[in-house]
Amino acid sequence: MAVASVWTVAALAMAVLPGLEPEARLGFDHFYNLEFDEAVTVFRAQIARDASAPHLRNHLAQAILYRELLKAGALETELVTGGNAFLRRARMNPSKQDEAEFDGAIAEAIRLAQAKLTQSPGDVGAAYALGVSYGLRGNYNFLVRKAWIDALRDATQCRKLHNRVTEVDASLVDARMTQGVHDYIAGSLSWTYRMLGFLVGFHGDREQGIRTVERVWRDGNLNKPDAAVLLATVYRRERRAADAVKVLNWLIAQYPRNYLFWFELAQMHSDLGDKDRALAAIAEVEKLKRSAASSRVIAALPVEKVLYFRATVQFWYRDFDAAAANFERVTARAADLDPNTGVTAWMRLGQTYDLLGKREQAVTAYRQAVAYAPGSDRARESEGYLRKPYRRASSGG
Repeated sequence: MAVASVWTVAALAMAVLPGLEPEARLGFDHFYNLEFDEAVTVFRAQIARDASAPHLRNHLAQAILYRELLKAGALETELVTGGNAFLRRARMNPSKQDEAEFDGAIAEAIRLAQAKLTQSPGDVGAAYALGVSYGLRGNYNFLVRKAWIDALRDATQCRKLHNRVTEVDASLVDARMTQGVHDYIAGSLSWTYRMLGFLVGFHGDREQGIRTVERVWRDGNLNKPDAAVLLATVYRRERRAADAVKVLNWLIAQYPRNYLFWFELAQMHSDLGDKDRALAAIAEVEKLKRSAASSRVIAALPVEKVLYFRATVQFWYRDFDAAAANFERVTARAADLDPNTGVTAWMRLGQTYDLLGKREQAVTAYRQAVAYAPGSDRARESEGYLRKPYRRASSGG
């Protein structure tokens, strides 16, 4: 969901070909609105009533994984650059209980799907569900455990299985999501990482990957929301902000309680040079927080998170006094924020002070960024500004 460095993650949120049960649809409505605790509850109840369905275990594992990603701030884009920092992120630390439940759900999903395929090798639904299990486990290995080789092995199994599904029935557009994601990722990586892809049988084609995901969004059913999430992030990376706005407006119409979609819409309007619409999108999140019908997740969203996004827009539109005031409010509660937001707020505050000619205060803020998340990209960047003041014209970030 992410809407953020999420082009790597979006492939995970795949359901199962035969169709979603009404209760599962409720679970995924919670899921896409970031209400992961509620989604987990729904999927656990479904499993209790039907313990033989592998796709239900996948749903549960998926919700557990995304809950962890949200907690770590990994479902958001890098606000300024739109870059993907997953390869350099520190390992996440899910609870032992969550990790055990995730591992147990995936292991049982794989066992159930393999049993169905042993009994009926042509069972397309089982093959699809098995591919999803490998995809989820691969992404957990990649994003949470940082187990690169295991992740690559699982990703390859996922693609092979979903290739088999589309070979059996080319009309099953949802199963092409994996192909599109892998083509885009492999086609976007450096030569070194692409070589790993060559070794396991897929070369990657960035443009073809985009076209495939666009087709899933246009013609798919189960993976339509996931394709939209991925496209929003891909369009951002490809500097296609106007296209991203169209997709984000569609997502917001479907899942209005997902504040990340609103924040990303603000960034895209900002990239298009429309400060007023960018700030209006952020104001919509504040309106949601004030609403009596707001979700538990929206109600719990720290005010400082909203201020962080507003300050970022103000920063890029050179409203430095307002940006500094808001970043000061954010950093005063940095301990209550996710790591990515906290460290970036401290660094941006330092940059804002530099641009205002307040060097001593800037140095203090950069030191706070380094202390807040040692070893992170933002901390290393802040160390550079300790040596040389930030200047907008000489920096891309």
